[in-house]
Order: sequence, then C-alpha cells, then structure tokens
Amino acid sequence: MRKTPLSGLGAWTIQRLTAVYLLIFFLFLLGYFVFWPPGSYEIWRDWISSTPLVIATSLFFIALLVHAWVGLRDVVLDYVKPLPLRLGVLAVLAFGLIGLAVWAIKVLLTAAA
Repeated sequence: MRKTPLSGLGAWTIQRLTAVYLLIFFLFLLGYFVFWPPGSYEIWRDWISSTPLVIATSLFFIALLVHAWVGLRDVVLDYVKPLPLRLGVLAVLAFGLIGLAVWAIKVLLTAAA
C-alpha cells in the first residue's frame, strides 16, 4: 500500500503544524484586541481588510480546514469499520469542509474588496 502525506507521521506532522499556526493566530488576535482595540467599525474594517491580515486570515482558514480534515478523518478511520459507511461519512465530511472553504473564500474576498 502506498503511503500518502496524510497518513502516519505525515498526518501527525500536519496536525501539529496547523495547530501551532491556529494558536499563534488566535494569540495574535487576542493580543491585538486587548492592547489595541479598534475605536470604530471603520477602523476595524480597514484593519481586517489590509493585505497582510487577509493573507494571515486565509492561511488561518486553510490551516483550520486541513486540521479539521486530518482529525476527523483519523476518528472516522479508527471508529467506523464498515467500508461503505466509512466512505459515506468521509464524503459528507469532505463536502462539508469544502462548503466551509467556499464560504471562507467568499468572506475573505468580500473583506478584501
């Protein structure tokens, strides 16, 4: 059987790297809002639509979706034994995460405009 990057040590590494990025981004946002709270909606909108933050937020959503996929896939592979049911559950999860990705792209494009 051929190994993929999302199995074994590769999946473990991806899960840990995405978790680190999610934590760093969350701490950045927390620190920003604690120490430099925006004074108005316009200030917040200008900040959130700045190019560096749009890129960082895009990476956040990518990391979140990859993290969710690897984690949920591992749970399904461990606990759902009948192959047809396993494939069905994985398909539903994949379509759900793809839907979330489409939504995130729409939100980020709206924020950047």
